[in-house]
Amino acid sequence: MPSDRLVHPLSYVRYERNWTLQDLVDVIAQRVGNMAAHREKAWRWENWGVTPDADAQLALAAELGVDPKLVASLGWPGWLPIGEGANVQAPWSLDGAVGLLDSTAGTALVDRRAFMVLGTGVASILADQWKTIEAPQLTSVLRGGRIDETLVACFEQRLPALRQMDFSLGGGSVRGLVDAELRLVTDLLASGSYTESLGRRLLQVAAELGRIAGWASFDVGFHSAAERYWVAALHAAHTANDRGLGANILKCMSLQRVDANLTGEALALARAARDGARDAPARVRAMLTVRQARTHAVRGEAVECERLLAEAETAMVKADRQPAPAWANYFDQAEYCAQVAACYLLLRRWRLANRWLGETLMLQPADRSRDRATYYIWQADAVLNLGDVEHACALVQNAVPDVASARSIRNRQRLDDTHRRLKKTRHSSTAALDDQVRALIR
Repeated sequence: MPSDRLVHPLSYVRYERNWTLQDLVDVIAQRVGNMAAHREKAWRWENWGVTPDADAQLALAAELGVDPKLVASLGWPGWLPIGEGANVQAPWSLDGAVGLLDSTAGTALVDRRAFMVLGTGVASILADQWKTIEAPQLTSVLRGGRIDETLVACFEQRLPALRQMDFSLGGGSVRGLVDAELRLVTDLLASGSYTESLGRRLLQVAAELGRIAGWASFDVGFHSAAERYWVAALHAAHTANDRGLGANILKCMSLQRVDANLTGEALALARAARDGARDAPARVRAMLTVRQARTHAVRGEAVECERLLAEAETAMVKADRQPAPAWANYFDQAEYCAQVAACYLLLRRWRLANRWLGETLMLQPADRSRDRATYYIWQADAVLNLGDVEHACALVQNAVPDVASARSIRNRQRLDDTHRRLKKTRHSSTAALDDQVRALIR
């Protein structure tokens, strides 16, 4: 886990003011005469989820210039000033999309907040607006240097390589590269001259770059940056009138909220994505339907999950017979099996999950090291719950090299969680695994 991640809104407050933990408690103690200024208190507030008492909160609010009424109404840590997030008031227009892209590319790259900034329900409102507001009518843009077909095609042709690098190397290795590409495309949209057709294609490129940059940020735990990229990308996709691309961005936002245990909002986003792209090719519909099924699974809604899995299977049978956009090609049979397995893991149907993951790993392309690591760890979880500790250890050992090669915080957390569970079994097979995991985290 990167040491420079701001893991809590209080981390951001300290970072903005260059406060150490000791500085923080000293500031509060100066206003609360009977408080002992021990830095361990502040560490627990940031890392253990401990809530400061009312006097300490009011003292900190006074230091930060926050109205006490907000402290009472928003609660801890909601009242802490955590800086600007994505601009959710931007209009759904070309100027709105370009403005969002311009304020995101570059600045989101250095956004180290490891917590989401959009308030509860805001993402759902954005998804509803995306679904219901008509895409703007684009016209030719005359601003500066002329952008031609060859240049736009060059950007389009670079997207598959960026996706592949993300699959193989993980988000930590590709964030900067994708952000730089997004910055360049944004500058062309903001200052170039282009036809309606080329403008639409440039916006599609920008939307997909924003989605990749958001996913890469999410993968390494920079959640606020991910939100900013995805909101800008959603506007770009909407302005390009590409419903499938916008739905894929909402699908990513849904998963982020699943991980944050905001399952109601995750479901709203997944539904909006699926409803808004009902005319998409079969492969895209299967992908979006499985995402909604997985959200029902995490909520324990097995009947609805199974119904959607049946719909996804029907769509997936047709997938190879219908052309799909290039960004959807990763959702092949291996990925489909993996997402079905994820549903059964969440529903605690270990044998079904194990069977689907076995098929996933047989089909998994050799160059998707990050996903392969994920699915080895998932299968280890399934077989551990079936009582086969030795097999679970072997699967985690298979995952370790891929976890080491792809910079993914999410996979390292998965590995750590499963390793801890295996150690509790005190099985002899865990000894060799301990050595591998210790070497990984050095």
